[in-house]
Amino acid sequence: MARLILIGMILGGLLLPCSGASYYKTRLDDAQAVYLTQDRFAVRADGLADDSAGIQAAIDKVQETTGEGILFVPEGRYRVTRTIYVWPGIRVMGYGGQRPVFVLADHTPGFQQGIGTMFFFAGMRPMQGRGFRLPPPPPGTVPPNNNIGDANPGTFYSAMSNIDFEIGNDNAAAVAVRFHVAQHGYLAHMDFQLGSGLAGIHDAGNIAYDVHFHGGRYGILTKKPSPAWQFSVIDATFDGQHEAAIRENEAQLTLVHCEFRNVPTAIAIDTGYSDQFWVKDARFVDISGPALIISNEKSRLTQINVESSHCRNVPVFARFRESGKQLAGQGPVYQVKTLSHGYAINRPGAVAERRTDYVTDPLKAMPPAGPNALKDPPSTERWVNLKSLGLKGDGATDETAALQKAINENPVLYVPMGRYVVSDTLKLRPDSILIGLHPDETQFDVLDGTAAFQGPGSPKALLLAPQGGTNLVTGIGLYTGGVNSRAVAALWMSGKDSQMDDVRFLGGHGTRGPSGKREQPYNSNLSADPDPRRRWDSQYPSLWVTHGGGGTFSNLWTPSTFAHTGLYVSDTTTPGKVYQVSSEHHMRTEVKLDHVENWDFYALQTEGERGESESASALEISYSKNVTIANFHGYRVVRSYRPFPYAIKVTDSTGIRFRNIHVDNNSSLMMCTEKEGCRQYVRQGKVSYGTAIWDPTYNTEVRDREFALLDWTTARPTPPAAYPGTVVAPGAKIEKLAGGFYNSAGGIVDAQGRLYFVDAHWHRIYRYSPETRALKIVRDSPLDPVNLAMDKAGNLIVTSSGGSGMAVYAFKPDGPEEEVTVLAPQPAQERPGATAVLPVNYWVNGDFTNTLDPAKLEYITLDQMFRKLVTTRTKYQYVSPDGSLFIPSDEVIVQGPAYLGYKWAYILQAYGLVKADAGRPFYVTNESDQRTYRGRIQADGTLGELESFIEQGGESVAQDKAGNVYLAAGEIYVYTPAGKVIDVIRVPERPLHLVFGGPVGKTLFILTQSSLYSVATK
Repeated sequence: MARLILIGMILGGLLLPCSGASYYKTRLDDAQAVYLTQDRFAVRADGLADDSAGIQAAIDKVQETTGEGILFVPEGRYRVTRTIYVWPGIRVMGYGGQRPVFVLADHTPGFQQGIGTMFFFAGMRPMQGRGFRLPPPPPGTVPPNNNIGDANPGTFYSAMSNIDFEIGNDNAAAVAVRFHVAQHGYLAHMDFQLGSGLAGIHDAGNIAYDVHFHGGRYGILTKKPSPAWQFSVIDATFDGQHEAAIRENEAQLTLVHCEFRNVPTAIAIDTGYSDQFWVKDARFVDISGPALIISNEKSRLTQINVESSHCRNVPVFARFRESGKQLAGQGPVYQVKTLSHGYAINRPGAVAERRTDYVTDPLKAMPPAGPNALKDPPSTERWVNLKSLGLKGDGATDETAALQKAINENPVLYVPMGRYVVSDTLKLRPDSILIGLHPDETQFDVLDGTAAFQGPGSPKALLLAPQGGTNLVTGIGLYTGGVNSRAVAALWMSGKDSQMDDVRFLGGHGTRGPSGKREQPYNSNLSADPDPRRRWDSQYPSLWVTHGGGGTFSNLWTPSTFAHTGLYVSDTTTPGKVYQVSSEHHMRTEVKLDHVENWDFYALQTEGERGESESASALEISYSKNVTIANFHGYRVVRSYRPFPYAIKVTDSTGIRFRNIHVDNNSSLMMCTEKEGCRQYVRQGKVSYGTAIWDPTYNTEVRDREFALLDWTTARPTPPAAYPGTVVAPGAKIEKLAGGFYNSAGGIVDAQGRLYFVDAHWHRIYRYSPETRALKIVRDSPLDPVNLAMDKAGNLIVTSSGGSGMAVYAFKPDGPEEEVTVLAPQPAQERPGATAVLPVNYWVNGDFTNTLDPAKLEYITLDQMFRKLVTTRTKYQYVSPDGSLFIPSDEVIVQGPAYLGYKWAYILQAYGLVKADAGRPFYVTNESDQRTYRGRIQADGTLGELESFIEQGGESVAQDKAGNVYLAAGEIYVYTPAGKVIDVIRVPERPLHLVFGGPVGKTLFILTQSSLYSVATK
């Protein structure tokens, strides 16, 4: 009966066939791939029979044979009745004269309420005997299955391409693809006929391009990607969604050359959430409501930039959700030259100010749509299979000569999966095209110790693209080993019409090398490679674009610790476009531009790791102009142990356009126990970049880590905006009291107004006495001190990261060094008369957390998460020896070996602990959400009467006796209790922790990473 109904629907036109042209028209022969054919798997491909079991069996076969790899799906219509799981690193690729279609028939059980997912990209395949529990997936598996974990920040290389979806009637919960993946994950060349469905893509990751959404409630429904950085959508169209083409929050959405038609709203940010989104060259047609709905309009995390986009029949271009303010269109047809909303910086060193810039021009008619941002390769009929030419790809045979011969004789080469050993430079022709489909399984490998790449000597390229070429290289991994000091993975001199995409520069995390086995990037203490011959920072850049090189670079991952830079662009004025590139784990610089003009970087992401990146900047720009950096994410992991002074360095450059800059430092951990199940923990660290942008010529810096707009025309210093000096004592100036610390924090004062603080790296606890101006080491025992408190009896209470988890101990500052009292955690309870000591700052941002209520399709906001955290009683309390104070805390979270692993607890990650005195407001800042709160302490150490104080967050907050609030957020911002800014105290270094002390409590002590300052206040 179901088959007859489906046939009737097709003949009646209720299910329209997808319109996308097939991208891979012919069968691509690859001995290592799996093919979903009827002779091997139980599939009919007629759109009537249930093919779910056969599809799953084929995906499982890929995982069982090669771990990662490709499933090729022939042309046909494949009916799906339950969730299909795609394991990490597997790519599902359609082929044939018509694209294959995955079909969800009318009234398919399980897809009516909440969320029901057709294809679920998973984080790991469940196996017996692993010895640990997997975190459960989010709701949406059909039937429910709690044994399969969601894709996550470690899910690499997963993809789907050249496959369409159709969703029939009465499937209101249906989602075509859940895609919460990380690097080198993509969806491409797909049409989604969504019909009654909820969305085409749910919880998206990394990049989607040449994707087209028709109907449905939403085209894309997404939140922050699993690694917590950008999601890019390129060359996409949306048509006929019922509520919004894209509904999202914190996706750091990057849209290039997209079109929205016949929808109420193109992009809607969820209530209570921010986003940094960048829209370039978009088209909006027949939008009945506002094209954009912008939430959290006052937040520093709301960074909206739209440029060069065109509208027809769009009466309202944007509406701000909270205030109701609208930005109207300008006639029936108009161009949005610029919409910029958020905190803008007028010049380097200036204080950021929130503003909205909106510039439109009326037009007589819509201009024609421009070409796609990403170009297509030639039709598969022209591809010459490398293995048909006799190459092996076995990871051992030197195939340099055969490869070069194939390149010389064939303009378009298809490279099946394999590891092709190379001992000399492969030189491309000006028109050479190299096509692979899996960059971790399709590699060109230079083995360690290859003679031609030994040094010292001039750069030696593995792959050389000639000047002015129109080359295309896609889907290939380039591996230069760790003992080849002259190696450059790709030396690129091709012209503006060239393209490199889906290329992995192998080495470091996530690498399966020539042996086919995953390479371990660290020795036991994370200080070097396991092989002492493989020296970090020993090679030339992985990707070096130079000598007039340019073109388009998309979906690249370049994390080799052996290269001194992941992406280096030099000596070129040829235009370049960079989309969704991840450069990570280098020792000096992640991305470097030198003498570069006419380049745009959209969704550039960098990451500094603990072991290798202590002294690495994210981006360095020198002697360059006319460069755009949009939706930039500069990130250092919380495991790091020392900040680096700056994220971006700009030297002798002008015309650098910064749009949506996000610099942060956090990490996550999923802990699963049989008793409590799985909980996701997100922690911040004290080790972010000291400043966002620094110019060494004029020693000018931008300390704001979150801003929407800055045009860098010159860094020549100009006088900062004057503030009246309301709180600083007459004639008082900032004074440096001491310096040379590794990473200071944790300041408190005793009854005499003396300051105590910690330099955790050296296990030192200091005391500074204002009256004698003496700095003394109180203790330097190797007990891993982190933060401090002091009870009424004068006992110094120390939170420590030592031992198998966390410890809290106490001692008398002037007592015998060997006397230490370890405080045992006690069950939390109300403690009337005792003073609670709480973290002064938190990092609560919802990363890696399932915050969607599937029944209501509503997200828990960051504000709600924070309020729940600080108003919920902790599990334990540490009580001081005299019983006068207590420190609430939950269990410490340990990742790795008990004594060597990374440890998280809010009382360890905070910049300091503060006494919450009864009867006085308590201020606490959420650095991640850029918001500061005010509340009242409760007898059990929780906060009550919590209210949002200001839309600005920072590292530390303190109060003076008059009730004014001092916030360390790049500089020191001073607010009245009513939330009005009355002063800005500028400090030579970034302030991290603020404490009032001195003989009468009017001295503001300021701890920075390396120094101690003070200033007298009124």
